[in-house]
Amino acid sequence: MSECTHDCSSCSSNCGERQQPHDFRKPCNAHSHIKKVIAVVSGKGGVGKSTVTCSLAAAMAARGKKVGILDADITGPSIPRAFGIHQHAMGTDDGILPVETAGGIKMMSLNLLTDNETDPVIWRGPVIAGAVEQFWTDVVWGELDYLFVDMPPGTGDVPLTVFQSLPVDGVVVVTAPQTLVGMIVTKAVRMAEMMKVPVLGLVENYSFFRCPDCGGEHPIFGESTIDALGAELNLPVLAKLPLDSSLANAMDEGTVEGYTPNPLAQVAAQLDAE
Repeated sequence: MSECTHDCSSCSSNCGERQQPHDFRKPCNAHSHIKKVIAVVSGKGGVGKSTVTCSLAAAMAARGKKVGILDADITGPSIPRAFGIHQHAMGTDDGILPVETAGGIKMMSLNLLTDNETDPVIWRGPVIAGAVEQFWTDVVWGELDYLFVDMPPGTGDVPLTVFQSLPVDGVVVVTAPQTLVGMIVTKAVRMAEMMKVPVLGLVENYSFFRCPDCGGEHPIFGESTIDALGAELNLPVLAKLPLDSSLANAMDEGTVEGYTPNPLAQVAAQLDAE
């Protein structure tokens, strides 16, 4: 019998030293019941994670589902503004009450708690991660079919906190055509795999620009790389989204909830069928 290294993950022996892996997941608020948690991630900033999150949430709500959005991008929150929400979140003895959109989508974001939308959040990583955790444990989400988590870029404190503390059912990974972006996005996929969180598929944003005059598709940011990336990572390609100035304007103007046609309606239907 070899000498015990106390690393039970690499040992098949069944002995008194064996320890179960520690479960870091936190219970949600006592007045919350959430069926599925889906995180929208990317290793790279500026690829449209928030646009994908908002569009997915709106598409799922249009399917008659009860939907919430947890804005985990603490230092760069944008979810409330995309839905035209500017008021503050309130609280009761039961916890913090999420703000609801006109269509009934519930959301929690740091921008709903600060005095001004433009106030910077100058916090160190552990404090930021703690705020994300509180958005799960202290917010009265009520009954939700889907909670979408809009993640910050990278593989640091917040993604680690979300993957460890929340019962994430799967992640949607957002990328863009450049090969460099694909390399960085692969890091986010590898992180999810290491954390044993299922990767549901890839969404490529800015895939092409569709000319309004001739209908031709032009690869403004280079030829699409999503099919090759999906094959390399053995992941399905959920959508290729065009460069759409009208969708960008809807995000800026706070009208994304009513934007039609929703570019991720089919993806929402696919996720809802799984």
